[in-house]
Amino acid sequence: MALYLLYETSSGYSLFQASGIDEIGQNTEAVRNSVSDLNRFGKVVQLTAFHPFDSALDALNQINSVSEGIMTDELRNFLELNLPKVKEGKKAKFSLGVAEPKIGSHIFEVTKIPCQSNDFVHELLRGVRLHFERFIKDLKPGDLEKAQLGLGHSYSRAKVKFNVNRVDNMVIQAIFLLDTLDKDVNSFAMRVREWYSWHFPELAKIVNDNYLYAKLAKFIDDKSKLSEDKLPELTDLLGDEDKAKEVVEAAKASMGQDLSPIDLINVQQFAQRVMDLSEYRKKLHEYLITKMNDIAPNLASLIGEMVGARLISHAGSLTNLAKCPSSTLQILGAEKALFRALKTRGNTPKYGLIFHSSFIGRASARNKGRMARYLANKCSIASRIDCFSENGTTVFGEKLREQVEERLDFYDKGVAPRKNIDVMKAAIESTENKDTDMETEEATTVPSAKKSKKKKSKSDAAENSELMAEDKPTVNGGASEDAKSEKKKKKEKRKLEQEQAVENSNGTNGVEAEEDSISTKKKKKKSKDQDGEDLQDASDMKKKRKKKSKGEE
Repeated sequence: MALYLLYETSSGYSLFQASGIDEIGQNTEAVRNSVSDLNRFGKVVQLTAFHPFDSALDALNQINSVSEGIMTDELRNFLELNLPKVKEGKKAKFSLGVAEPKIGSHIFEVTKIPCQSNDFVHELLRGVRLHFERFIKDLKPGDLEKAQLGLGHSYSRAKVKFNVNRVDNMVIQAIFLLDTLDKDVNSFAMRVREWYSWHFPELAKIVNDNYLYAKLAKFIDDKSKLSEDKLPELTDLLGDEDKAKEVVEAAKASMGQDLSPIDLINVQQFAQRVMDLSEYRKKLHEYLITKMNDIAPNLASLIGEMVGARLISHAGSLTNLAKCPSSTLQILGAEKALFRALKTRGNTPKYGLIFHSSFIGRASARNKGRMARYLANKCSIASRIDCFSENGTTVFGEKLREQVEERLDFYDKGVAPRKNIDVMKAAIESTENKDTDMETEEATTVPSAKKSKKKKSKSDAAENSELMAEDKPTVNGGASEDAKSEKKKKKEKRKLEQEQAVENSNGTNGVEAEEDSISTKKKKKKSKDQDGEDLQDASDMKKKRKKKSKGEE
C-alpha cells in the first residue's frame, strides 16, 4: 500500500510519497537512523506536489483551521487533485499520513481518504521537516525562516486575542503590591515612632496618624528649636491650633534625650521615605480603582474595587472567576477553614474574601450566611458579564447592587424585593437606550459638520469670485465699471431681500400691527387725494358750461 505524507508549512501545503516501505519496514529506529542522511531519505521520500499560500493572511487562516482540525476547501482541492481517486464501494490502495489525528478524521469523513497518524509517520514527517529546503528548488536560503517567524507571530497574536485596556494581570499585581505596601508602611512608621521617641516621646501620644507623625518628625527636627514662631506652620500640618500649641508646650517640657545632628538627619531622611511610600500607596490605590473600572466595572460597582480585585487575584484571572460557581466564590479565600471543617466534620465556613464587603457587615448575625450566599450569586453574574461582554457598562452592577439592598431590607423589614428577570430587563433596556442616544448624537454631529463645510465652501467661492472680478484686467473702462455697478446692485438687492425675510420670520405681533397701521394710513391719504381731485374736476366743468351759455346769449 502506498503511503503519502501531508506536511503543512508556513509557505504552503506539500504532499510527499514514501516508497520502499517494505524494505525499511515499520521499525521506527531504522527510520530515525535513515532520517539524518539525505541520500538515504531522498530515495524513500519524494515530493509529489506543493501548493503555496497566496498571502500571509491566507497562511494564518489555513494554519488556524489545521490547528482546530478542520479541512479547508483549498486543502480538499489540493488532496483531490494530487492523490489517486478512490472508487465508490472499493477500498483505497493508499493511505495519507498526517501529523494531527483530528484533521485526519475530518479528511476521512469528507473525502473518504484513509488517514493514519502514528510514530512511523511522525518520524517520516520529522525527516521532511529537516530536509524541506532541499526538496523545493526555488526557495532561497532564509525565506523559510522568515515565513515561519512571521506566521508564528501572527498565529500567537491571533490566538491570544486580548484587549490591552482589559488585562486583569495588572489588577492582580497592583493588589499584591498594595498589600505589601500596607505592611511595609506600617512597619516603617512604627520604626520612625520608636526612633524619634528617644528624642521627643510626648509627640507619639499627641499624634496618632503615622503619616502625620512622619511629617511632624521631619518638620520639628530638633525639639529645642521649636518655638511659638512655628505655630502657623504647625497648625497647617495638624489642622488644629490647640494640638499645635500642645506640641509646642510638650517640646518645652520634654523628657527625651538630645540627639546629635547626624542622628537627626538620618531620622529626617527615614521619615521622608515613609512619607513617599504612603503617597505612592495613595496613587497606587487610585490606579487600581481606574483599572477595575476598565476591567470589571460591574463587579466593582457591586462589591467595591478592593474586594473585587482581591477576588480576581485569588481566582487567578477574571475568566477563572467567571467560571467559578457562586458556591465556590462564596468561600473563596477560606480554603483552610473549609478543608479543616471537612477533615474534622465540623461546620463549613459561610464566607471568605466576600466578608470584607459592607453588605455582610450590615446584615444581622442571623442573616450573615444568607447574605453571603445571595451576594456571591450576584458577584458571579457580574463577573460573567464583565468577562464576556464587549461593551463595558456599570448598569448591570448598579442594578445588582440595588437587588442586594432590597434583599437587606427584606431581611430587616420584610419588604418584598423585585424579581431578577424584571431587574435584568430594566438593565438591558437602559443599555439599549444609552446606545440609541449615542447613535443619535453621532448622527446629529455629522450633518452639522457637513452644513458648516457647505457654508464655508460657499463663502470661499463668493470670496474667490470677488477676487477674480477685481483681478481681471479692464479692456473697456466704462463697460467694466458698469458691470461692477450692476453686480453691486444685485448684491445689495439680495441682502435687502434676505433681511426682509429674516424680519418677517422673526417679526413680533407689535411690528406687524405697526406695519398694518402704516399701510392703512397710506390708503387713507390716497383716497383723500383722489376725492380732492374729483371735486376740482367737477368745479372746472361747471365754469366751462357757464361760459358757453353766456356766449350763446
